[in-house]
Amino acid sequence: ALNATHGEKKGTEDITVVDYRGYPADKSKTGGWLAAGLILGTELAERIMVVGLSMNLVTYLVGVLNFPSAYSATIVTNLMGTLNLASLLCGFLADAKLGRYLTIAIVTTISAVGLCLLTIATTIPSMRPPPCSGVRRQHHECIQASGKQLILLFIALYAIAVGGGGVKANVSGFGSDQFDKTDPKEEKKMIFFFNRFYFFVSSGSLFSVVVLVYVQDNMGRGWGYGISAGIMLVALAVFLCGKPLYRFKRPEGSPLTVIWRVLFFTWKKRYLPLPSQPCFLNGYLEAKVPHTERLRFLDKAAILDENCSKDGNKENPRMVSTVTQVEEVKMVIKLIPIWCTCIFFWTVFSQMNTFTIEQATFMKRKVGSLVVSPGSLPAFITITILFVTSLNEKLTVPLARKLTHNVHGLTSLQRIGIGLVFSTAAMVVSAIVEKERRENAVKNHTIISAFWLVPQFSLVGCGEAFAYVGLLEFFIREAPERMKSMSTGLFLTTLSMGYFFSSLLVSIVDKASKKRWLKTNLNKGRLNYFYWLLAVLGVLNFILFLVFAMKHQYKVQHNIRHDSVEKDLVSTNDEIIGVNGKEEA
Repeated sequence: ALNATHGEKKGTEDITVVDYRGYPADKSKTGGWLAAGLILGTELAERIMVVGLSMNLVTYLVGVLNFPSAYSATIVTNLMGTLNLASLLCGFLADAKLGRYLTIAIVTTISAVGLCLLTIATTIPSMRPPPCSGVRRQHHECIQASGKQLILLFIALYAIAVGGGGVKANVSGFGSDQFDKTDPKEEKKMIFFFNRFYFFVSSGSLFSVVVLVYVQDNMGRGWGYGISAGIMLVALAVFLCGKPLYRFKRPEGSPLTVIWRVLFFTWKKRYLPLPSQPCFLNGYLEAKVPHTERLRFLDKAAILDENCSKDGNKENPRMVSTVTQVEEVKMVIKLIPIWCTCIFFWTVFSQMNTFTIEQATFMKRKVGSLVVSPGSLPAFITITILFVTSLNEKLTVPLARKLTHNVHGLTSLQRIGIGLVFSTAAMVVSAIVEKERRENAVKNHTIISAFWLVPQFSLVGCGEAFAYVGLLEFFIREAPERMKSMSTGLFLTTLSMGYFFSSLLVSIVDKASKKRWLKTNLNKGRLNYFYWLLAVLGVLNFILFLVFAMKHQYKVQHNIRHDSVEKDLVSTNDEIIGVNGKEEA
């Protein structure tokens, strides 16, 4: 029998698994927790780098380079958008040609170089404009950084974006490659790997917002970014030293080539009728993925016409696609509606890196004699994530199992939906808090505590705890096996598009409001209106998500058997060929 787990055949996984010399991997000497742990070190360094940069960059752009708040927010969101868009490109390169190990090694090196350049750009005085006093800033008389001063900064930032995106796209895939999912013992370990992966993500984020942001604000940006560079170099060295311990999977060719060929053959054969039974499609018997009835028009790419039926042409990918390739394209297409509706979650999340940080600069941040940095406040997001993920494991998921009778407790789409609800609630709270902050500052001339921002940080943290895990699980489980890195990159592009959409929304609102809503001096603006707009858009997006989620069919999970295929062929032949061996009309 051709046993398929989650729609994929068992027994196919180990064919391409090799050690660093290219020989079949010895499971007793390669893979497992030691190899996975060395790989996770690069993810820890990537989180420290990206979070340490994104959470405090807007204050550097406004306070040191003298850029307006809206423009600074756009720079940050564009940077984060590029980082997550780069993950798709790097995931594609890993799946198609380079492999995950080589891709991680290259992008980690790029990240380290970018951090070194950023350290230089923020340390050399000539790379900054003259300091601006508070009085001159209120009258908009500050001198902004010139183009020459920004060249090195932007080269460094976008090197970090490319490197960070490449690491994010490949670490989870390469780490899971160290476990054989056809082995029950190793499959259990792989489940724990994803939990520990998220733990490393959260730990790196917490270290950045608590330690690195404090170092940046009190010891200097150069020290903060220099520490990140050192951590990245250590992670790179550890990763490279672990090469003899890793299991490698050979790239299986470009997934984009498979996709465009299926679409091309579907168009080319659009006038051909579909066969009465799918067993007549090319490669049905050898299919690694069960045939499905949805999007049946794509099956035309696997029709064997006169030219394809000739000897040798069945195996020619330039003539006809296989059932496996068609089903893989169907899987990718079914991801797109959910992908679209998850973009807005990260648009909301991006406000925590930009305008919410700006809000904190207009609020009291003293705890005793200690002044809390605005960039450290997002630590409440990470603390909430760690708390909620622990609560989910101990309480929410077991309770959901009893109520839904689902082994996983909550499905990936249910997790995503809960995350979207929390993100919308966060924008409602943000609008209320900003209204109170502004009224106290303008009418009462009092400054409220920055800890009034904790509820919105916590709600976004709750949302991310559900949405991030749900999205990662959804895109890895529902995408084709051969496109693991690319599907992770596709998930990360929701972050990219969320940040880009935030930039676009800020530009539109800035023009539509005639620069009345989003001002550098938040006391003169109406940031609460912008938050209310995001809340309304969040409700509309959630309704659209519910429509798509209810229509989505999860990947088929059953076995394909040769005997059942043969019965289909026999019964179909009986319909076509009469009992006397004569062809029926």
